[in-house]
Amino acid sequence: MVLSDLRIFLAVARTCGITRAARELHTVQSNVSARVHALEKELGAPLFRRHARGVALTHAGEQLLPYAERISRLVDEAHHVIGDESDPCGPLRIGSMESTAGLRLPAALAAFTQECPRVDLSLITGPTEQLVRDVLEYRLDGALVSDPVRRADLMQTPVFEERLVLITARRVTGLDAVLHDARILVFRAGCSYRRRLESILHARGAVGVRCMEFGTLDGILGCVGAGMGISLLPAAVVEQHTTHAQIRVHELPDEEARAQTVFVQRVDTSPPPALTRFLAHAGTVAQPVLRQAPRASTVTA
Repeated sequence: MVLSDLRIFLAVARTCGITRAARELHTVQSNVSARVHALEKELGAPLFRRHARGVALTHAGEQLLPYAERISRLVDEAHHVIGDESDPCGPLRIGSMESTAGLRLPAALAAFTQECPRVDLSLITGPTEQLVRDVLEYRLDGALVSDPVRRADLMQTPVFEERLVLITARRVTGLDAVLHDARILVFRAGCSYRRRLESILHARGAVGVRCMEFGTLDGILGCVGAGMGISLLPAAVVEQHTTHAQIRVHELPDEEARAQTVFVQRVDTSPPPALTRFLAHAGTVAQPVLRQAPRASTVTA
């Protein structure tokens, strides 16, 4: 069984079509068809059913799929681990929460790409739950997410510690009014800060909490400043944003304000040299961020 044939099989399975797989692999359709046919002949079973919209996996194809994914992944991992540690190369797929990517990573990424120019770095942002799932399913080499992540199959390394604050429009001097008809501006489901904000509000007797979901940090901050609702974000993000003048910061008790950002990776894979270098650079820009900032108001339990 040839590795290149397995990877062609994976491309066809992923794209659900011979033509689409050929386009993704930058080859001709006849080559993809021939390699799939050769694999089917070797295994003695059809791997795809042809239909009007493309192809679908047969039962044999579904059985082969996890083995092909595992073989391809192990070969890539072997290349990464055995590669030249003094000059790492190849793909590196890192996940990060949106706020961490914008606040903590630019300096680390700049230093990393300068030191390791042959590494093809991909940075994918998303909520903690999605990033953890992508690491578990091998779509990411690791991810910066919010603690706690209690999984026996993941190893986690503390990287940053944030001080979270409640934010409202500048004209909101106290939270009593918004607690009785709270509209929270948050990232989509699976965001750890969203869960924490809902918990904070419920602990204070908030009723009728409504959610507006956003895809970007700028959208949340801009709409909070415009008076559309409240949110919970790292203080350093708010302090550095251009809308800071339109936003009022409400401090939280220390036990609610502390948020640890950790790097998670699977325990059953060896980290490639590029990942070790990335974590070293991320660690150098970690700062003590639980310093006291000017207080607009203090939220108590």
